[in-house]
This record gives sequence, structure tokens and C-alpha cells, in this order.
Amino acid sequence: MHLDTMPLTPNGKLDRKALPAPEKDAYTTQAYEPPQGEAETVLAQIWEELLHVDRIGRHDNFFELGGHSLLAVQVVQYVRQLGFDLEIRALFATPKLADLAASLHQTPSLSIPPNLIQPNDSVIRPEMLPLIDLTQQGIDRIVRQVPGSIANIQDIYALSPLQEGILFHHLMAHAGDPYLIRTFLSFASRALLDRFLFAVQQIVDRHDILRTSFIWEGLSAPAQVVWRQAKISVVELELDPAAGPIADQLASYFDPKQDRIDLATAPLLRFVVAHDPAQDRWLAMQLMHHLIGDQSTLHMLRQEVAAFLAGGAQSLSPSVPFRNLVAQARLGVTVEEHERFFRQMLGDITEPTLAFGITDVYQDGSSSTATRRMLPRMLNDRLRRQARRLQVSLASLCHLAWAQVLTRITNSDTVVFGTVLFGRMHGEGEDDKATGLFINTLPIRFDLGNIATEAAVRLVQSRLSELLMHEHASLALAQRGSSIEAQMPLFNTVFDYRHSSQSLGSVNTNALEQDLSGIEVLGNEIRNNYPISLSVDDFGNSLGLDALITQSLFPERICDYMQQALESLADALETDPETPVRKLEVVPLAERKLLLETWNATEAPYADSLCIHQLFEEQVRKNPDAKALIFK
Repeated sequence: MHLDTMPLTPNGKLDRKALPAPEKDAYTTQAYEPPQGEAETVLAQIWEELLHVDRIGRHDNFFELGGHSLLAVQVVQYVRQLGFDLEIRALFATPKLADLAASLHQTPSLSIPPNLIQPNDSVIRPEMLPLIDLTQQGIDRIVRQVPGSIANIQDIYALSPLQEGILFHHLMAHAGDPYLIRTFLSFASRALLDRFLFAVQQIVDRHDILRTSFIWEGLSAPAQVVWRQAKISVVELELDPAAGPIADQLASYFDPKQDRIDLATAPLLRFVVAHDPAQDRWLAMQLMHHLIGDQSTLHMLRQEVAAFLAGGAQSLSPSVPFRNLVAQARLGVTVEEHERFFRQMLGDITEPTLAFGITDVYQDGSSSTATRRMLPRMLNDRLRRQARRLQVSLASLCHLAWAQVLTRITNSDTVVFGTVLFGRMHGEGEDDKATGLFINTLPIRFDLGNIATEAAVRLVQSRLSELLMHEHASLALAQRGSSIEAQMPLFNTVFDYRHSSQSLGSVNTNALEQDLSGIEVLGNEIRNNYPISLSVDDFGNSLGLDALITQSLFPERICDYMQQALESLADALETDPETPVRKLEVVPLAERKLLLETWNATEAPYADSLCIHQLFEEQVRKNPDAKALIFK
């Protein structure tokens, strides 16, 4: 961008915060050549709408124009709605419009078997459940556990891969539940609280996954059961202000570190409320199990609440059944293809990647400490500039930085860690707006060694695009692809690159804030079973780090390493892209000084006029009876 003058601080230094945001002309574009043919024209129109660019040429690059993984999902969705097939990895591998258009072809979409259970059915038989394999005895066992029996059962199907993993950790936990999400809310009045709860009930009525229970005992496979009707549970407490702050008392009423909810009773969305007379407000503790939702789901629920409060529920898109994801996972990429991919990637891995040597990956999250920080604006801008220059996603740069951190911690050029996938890359129709647990955690491997920094970036981009084709594989299947003993974990760290500023629904966000006036989110608690989890939050024009680390370590230290790795990566890409990636610095300057200077200041005075044997003789005279050497 060209400025007449640079904004300065009162001290005469560059005021970086006052620099204007880049305009469209600041982004890299190629010499314009109009799209040719139907496929290029269709893609250009989609890009213009999503990227807010007036004119897209056939040589323009998706990532150079500001595209990222979340927008890539929407590109794929739009293309498929128009009758074309587009693999998400093709967009990452060939982001130039003309090249990407050449990969498009018309193909029938995945055929999702219909729900065969009808409201008036008197019996449910195995052949009526195309998305799960159950015996008649198992089905009858489910029917007996649902209030209202068959009349209240809308659908029954299998769990998604990540749901299976979360259920496993729920059963492994001796107390509490590592995947129970608590959110604390404040309401200006009881009337507003009641309106909020009424809106939540309407949303539960809209979405299948919010009326779903989970049953596994006595079944050949765990099942999720969609109820036709499920009323949210609201417990009202009468708390004494003399016993301490109401917010603290409310939090202690239900502690996910010790307590759990019944997964066989829908909805797995519950509320505990109490009046806080000291501050003249009502407080609510929202409990939602991770089995029925992720961060995107929470965001969409918040938008829908705003729509109901504003009387604009009619503007909401029709709900999308969660069974579509289950169908995609079961009927899309075959198990054999998943196994072949992960064997090829992990087959020669014989040692796990365990940061700081921690082997316990079945924790309940009770010993974890969270920390958050925003990265410097200059670092954000430098990284985005390099991502556009290299025509890669910013997520690829951040994955590489985290891989560098693990390389130094584990002293290994080959590292494996879990990466959180969006889970919506292969959806059909409006699946990008569906509620439920779509994300998945899968291993990704990087061999860095002496590879040049720029080449390493492209390697990471390629690996991520390949992994996206297997986003619905189970973690257990992926780990079996390695040569590590079954009882050992493959990795102990999870990395999550998430877009936190994107509006996934159809509700106007400005109106949303107005309609939620009087409702304040006081905080939330999200845990998992891994000892080290690091998230990068992409807010569109800024980046933040969110670390959840076991208390035996220091969360701030992990964030320091990641920030330094990103700084070093930006430096290398700007000045010398051929720098071996292993030479990038991970330890920040303050810690290097502490290790090499402060803690290494071990000088002590001694009689330097004597030889070593004379010093030895002097010590013998002082302590003649002391043992000089012990050999065992």
C-alpha cells in the first residue's frame, strides 16, 4: 500500500496500530485474463462472492486473494450445489482458478439412505436402520430406554469417528467427564433468562443432534438415538449470598472434574440457574457434552438464539440432520483407503512423539491450565503476507511452526502430532451450516531435517491437503497404521487452527450483538484428555494463541516457543527462504539468556596459584577421613 505519510507516535516512531487495513488493491493479482468455459466461469463467480473481489481472472490464485481453509469449505459446497464434484485437496494443491477448473467434473453426489422410521411405526427392525448394524434384541433394548418408547424415536444410527473416541474417554474416566463443556452466562433480568431458555428449547426442537442420546450397553455397536421430543433440563438453585459469591457457588454445584451427566437422556444440553441479588442479575451455567457439538455448533446456536429473540426465526436456514455426516463417514472413503493412507504415512514410525516424555494421554483434563495471548499485529501481517506470496494457507505456516517446536522439544527431525480437522470438507448441500460434532483429530507427520524453509512450507501444505481426504477416519484406525506398540500413544500433543471470526450462519452479526444485549458470557471451560493442546485463533486480521497444558508444565512457556517459532519462520521466509528449517530458532531470547547466562553463571573463586594435585593434597589435609571415591 502507498501512503502519503506514515502515522507516527508522539515519540516519533512508527504507529503500527494506526496503519490502515489492506484494501483489495494490496493483494497479489495476476494479469487479468477472463475465465474460459463453464467450469472457470462458475468458479470465478463463487470466488468473487466469497472473497469479495470484483473481478477474478483465470490465472488468479485462491490463497493470494486471501482465501483460507474455512472459505475453501464454502467453495466446495457451492461447487457441489451446482452439480460439479470438487475434492478439497485439489483446491489446496492447485489453487489457480484455471488449473482448479480443469479438475472439475459432473458427478452424482453421495446417496444418503433415507430415514425409514415413521411416526406411526409399532416396531423398528434392523433393515430400517441403514446407518448402523444392530440386532433386533439390541434395538428392543434401545426402545426400552427411551421415554415414550417407539413413538418418541425419530432415528437411530452409528457414532461418527470422533464421537467414538469421546465416548471411549468418557468410559475411561473414573470420575467426571473430560468432554463436558461449561459456559457461564449472566442475564440482566429473569424475564430475559426465560426468553433465552425458551429460544434454546426452540433450537433443540429444530436440530436432531440436540435431541440425541447415546446408548452402548448390551449393543454390538454404540448407537445415537434421536428423540422426537426432548425438553431441556433447567435446575433453579436458591443460594445464600452469605455463603460466598453466587457465581462461585453455582460453579461448585456441578464440577465436570467430579460429576457427569447421563448420556442416555436427551438433550445433552442442560442449565443450572440462580439469582445473584448482590449484583441484581441472574446467572446460568450451561452444560453441553462435546458428543453433540463443537465450537462451530456453539457459534451457530448463539446466532439462532439471537434470531429467536429478535423474532426472526423464519430467516434461519432449514436444519440439516446430523445423520448426513454419519452417512459420509460410513459410505464415503472406504476403510481400506483410510488404512492404506495411514500405513503409508506412519508405517515406519516406531517411536511416539511425546513432548516432555509424557505418556499419559488418557487424562481427564482436571490438572490442565489454560492461557491465552494475542500475537503482535506486525507478526500477523508478516505471516499473512508470506502465505499469500507462497500461495498457501496461513494454517500451513502455523502447522510448520508447531512442528518446529516439537522437533526441538523431542530432539527428533520426524514428529507426529494430532491436528484438528474441520470435518465439513466433504459435506453435501447445506452441511456447512449443520449443528453437531463435525471436527476430528487425526495424526499428521512431518520429516523436516535439512529441508529448506520454503520447501518445508510447501510440504506441510501438501500433507494437510492429503489428510483432508481422510477427515472422517477414526483416530484408532489411523494409529494402527504406525509400527508403535498398541499400548503406547502415537503422540501427546494436539494442534488446532481455527477461524474464530467467521460467521457460519445466516444471521446478521451486528443484529446478533444487539439482540443479545443484556446477556453476557462470563467464561467457559473446555477440556480434553491430552496433556498439551495448542490452538491458533484466526480472527481475520489478527492471531491469538490458546494453550491448555497440564500443570506440570508452563502454558506461557509453550506459547513463548510457538511465538518465537512463528517469528523465526517469518524472518527466514522474508530474508533467506533456503535456510534449513532446523536452524530456525524456537527458544525465545529471554529463555536463551536465562539458560546460557543467568543459570550458567557458576564461576567461583579458587586458588589459581596451585596445581590440581596440590589442591587435592590440601583437601586431604582438611578432611583426612572423608571418602575420596565410592565404586559400586
